[in-house]
Amino acid sequence: MYHKMFQVDSFSDQIFGGNPAAVLILDDWLPDNLMQSIAAENNLAETAFAKPSNDGWDLRWFTPTVEVDFCGHATLAAAHILVTEYGVSGPLSFFTPVGHLKVEVKEDGYLLDLPCIPPEEMTNLPEIISPIFSGQAISWFRNFENIFVVLDGEDAVRAYRPDLHVLSELGSVGVVVTGQGVNSQYDFVSRYFAPGSGIPEDPVTGSIHATLVPFWAKKLGKNKLSAYQASRRGGHLICELEEERVLIEGKAVTFMKAEICIPT
Repeated sequence: MYHKMFQVDSFSDQIFGGNPAAVLILDDWLPDNLMQSIAAENNLAETAFAKPSNDGWDLRWFTPTVEVDFCGHATLAAAHILVTEYGVSGPLSFFTPVGHLKVEVKEDGYLLDLPCIPPEEMTNLPEIISPIFSGQAISWFRNFENIFVVLDGEDAVRAYRPDLHVLSELGSVGVVVTGQGVNSQYDFVSRYFAPGSGIPEDPVTGSIHATLVPFWAKKLGKNKLSAYQASRRGGHLICELEEERVLIEGKAVTFMKAEICIPT
């Protein structure tokens, strides 16, 4: 059986920028192990699978090794493909493990409407990773899927060299390093590592900003924030905290249209 598959560079207006994600639009779910195998074969940070529901689209995301509960850039990719390839008009509604996600189509891109996931206090860093942040960590917090470590400013985040072997011992828990922008156009910068989920470093991650935005909004005393994810590919995100939601502006471009052979 053959099926259409697309690859999209999210949070970018040009190919080879932002964060790549694969997208499959289905009539109904494939078996879980098959969707996981497709994601492993793609070997991208995320492969998104969407199918119609009564009021929108059910949406699931798979890394090369596991299904995850939340992914922003693959949500943007799925919306982009539904609009550009399937003629769906916005706003789009997606139903996911973290609730209702919305994507508005704008003249110059898309507006993601994500749930705000406030930071949770942590007394100490996990013993596994505490030594690799000794002398570097200013503070730390977490949410339901990631640990966030605040470093001493933008330069420290850009210069950080992760020990991926140690970080992988956290399993599916990812680690975000973040710092305040200093004499730059960005309010804060970040990087994201999830080697235990098959993602050594994610280029641009929408989901972590659902927690970074409320953290930095409170710390900096402003609700509109300019963020940069300082990976090799990099990505600029315009973010806003609006009550219980986080809004992120982003663009997307299709890199590949393919037909894959799915075992029957």
